[in-house]
Amino acid sequence: MGESVDVAVIGGGQAGLATGYYLRRAGLVPVRDFVILDAEDRPGGAWQHMWDGLRLFSPASYSSLPGWMMPPWDDAALGFPPRDHVVDYLGRYEERYELHVRRPHGVTAVSREDSGDRLLVAADGADLSARFVVSATGTWTLPFWPTYPGAREFTGRQLHAAQYRRPEEFAGQRVVVVGGGNSGAQVLAEVSTVADTTWVTSRTPRFLPDDVDGRALFAAATARIEALRQGRDHAGVGGLGDVVMVASVREARDRGVLKAQPMFSRLTATGAGWLDGTTTAVDAIIWCTGFRPALRHLHPLHLRDRDGRLSVGGTSGTRADGEPRLFMVGYGDWTGPASATLLGVGRSARDTAADIVARLQR
Repeated sequence: MGESVDVAVIGGGQAGLATGYYLRRAGLVPVRDFVILDAEDRPGGAWQHMWDGLRLFSPASYSSLPGWMMPPWDDAALGFPPRDHVVDYLGRYEERYELHVRRPHGVTAVSREDSGDRLLVAADGADLSARFVVSATGTWTLPFWPTYPGAREFTGRQLHAAQYRRPEEFAGQRVVVVGGGNSGAQVLAEVSTVADTTWVTSRTPRFLPDDVDGRALFAAATARIEALRQGRDHAGVGGLGDVVMVASVREARDRGVLKAQPMFSRLTATGAGWLDGTTTAVDAIIWCTGFRPALRHLHPLHLRDRDGRLSVGGTSGTRADGEPRLFMVGYGDWTGPASATLLGVGRSARDTAADIVARLQR
């Protein structure tokens, strides 16, 4: 059966750390009462794998986990904080609160103990028995690849945004960037400085005004939370637009490259074809098409409904329907508005920890 703990948190990124913070604040002791397991070999969660030039949409003060504000970054001179600043912050955060994240222990399965009282967590090099489990594995390890005719015949390079690192590797090439969100716009902005780029999107991108950044997005998410509590509809962040105009994207617009075309209808061995019969020669395609929740470790619990969804609810809004000992934190709006963001995950983590602690005391 392995080690027994009250709470096992799966994932040592921003969602797992925020949950650990609130568990500790409620009086639970790391290692003795709760354990955080992380598949990575060092701190930083998914941020350490994102492309080199990635920047946040907000100042450091609006990109912080609960309890400790992200150290300042000179936004006026350098733009919003880069990826490495976030990675450093997350590492220092877990040290500050002595969360003792165990690495590298990738969790392969969560199942029910035969007695029905606990959940079993099977991981690489560590097996646990827990009264409650918090799944905080995020989405980065499960990139979404859409299906298009001819994709297998295309002889050029295809990669997902999760595999993209820096623009220099595409110097002098003809590159198609797919996706109308922030990732697509930022990757296009970088690659277009060294390559001949084409930007294709499934619908016309919606650009936020230049003076709107993550602070306005957080305000919209907050307003949506309050509206939902009152039984009102609210578009939230989606009502503002899709693309935040960070410095690199504004610069790309000024160069005239921030122009999206409709999606191609097919791929050929050497390029892409459109409905009007035209074709474009392509050396590489970068798919900035998003991610799916990384939930394979939960398959033994058989919690998905006929539509493939895993529903959550309870007082925290994160407790899994059909398994009251399992909580889901940090996967996006379905586990809490803005819960996939550094600042937004705090609410879900706080409510989850409170729900768990209340149940432990019964």
